[in-house]
Amino acid sequence: MFEPARSSAVQRLPSRGPAGPGSAAKPAGRGARASVPPADHVAVLLLVELAPGALSWGWSRIVLGALPLRRIPGLVFAKTLGSGHHGGFGLRPGLRRQGLFVIFDSERAADAFIDASPAMQAYRTHASELCIAKLRATASRGSWSGQGMAVTASPMADGPVAALTRASIRPHKAWAFWRNSPPAEAALERAEGCRLAMGLGEAPLLRQATFSVWESQAAMDAYARSGAHLAAIRAAYGQGHFSESMFVRFALLQLSGRWKGRTHG
Repeated sequence: MFEPARSSAVQRLPSRGPAGPGSAAKPAGRGARASVPPADHVAVLLLVELAPGALSWGWSRIVLGALPLRRIPGLVFAKTLGSGHHGGFGLRPGLRRQGLFVIFDSERAADAFIDASPAMQAYRTHASELCIAKLRATASRGSWSGQGMAVTASPMADGPVAALTRASIRPHKAWAFWRNSPPAEAALERAEGCRLAMGLGEAPLLRQATFSVWESQAAMDAYARSGAHLAAIRAAYGQGHFSESMFVRFALLQLSGRWKGRTHG
């Protein structure tokens, strides 16, 4: 999971309301009718393979980070992300594949971004392949640059689900982390029921993320609770590899577009 960014390219944008996993409503005062509801977070993850001739534009997205997105209505949080070689998880950087992860304060704002925003149109113009996932969290733990993800959906009984894991790796733990990482990543790409997997990140070696889409919750759980992945997770948390981490499971509201030759939606 290596991302070849030259700058952090990360900004936390102003939230329109309470945010974070398990955001609790404040107790109502005397005479109040109701407490304040938690934030209605809806996430969009964009995967893009840059068209020939669009590399300069694509790398400018990494350098500029959230700056071009700052005026998008309803935007709470944004990360521009690179990837490993061929969108994979190794230390070799990928030049043509990258990602964008954004959180909105409503599904309406997320839909407007997908359907009509100039930023999305620019990605479409510069992409040879593009895939869009719209997501609501069913479980969330931890934070990303201090921002949590509000849980706004119930776990899926059947149908496709998605997961996002990300971590800031302590520099003195980087070798231990990467020593355990390749077997888990190879197992992910071969895992039964894995429809899509992408290695992403915001800085070389130390800030990594993985996004995956699964045929079912059972398929995701079978991978997460066995083999090389389980061993890597136990080592990472048991030995304190991370200074910050976030793990989110999602209900998949939309998966559309084309990725690695496969059409979705």
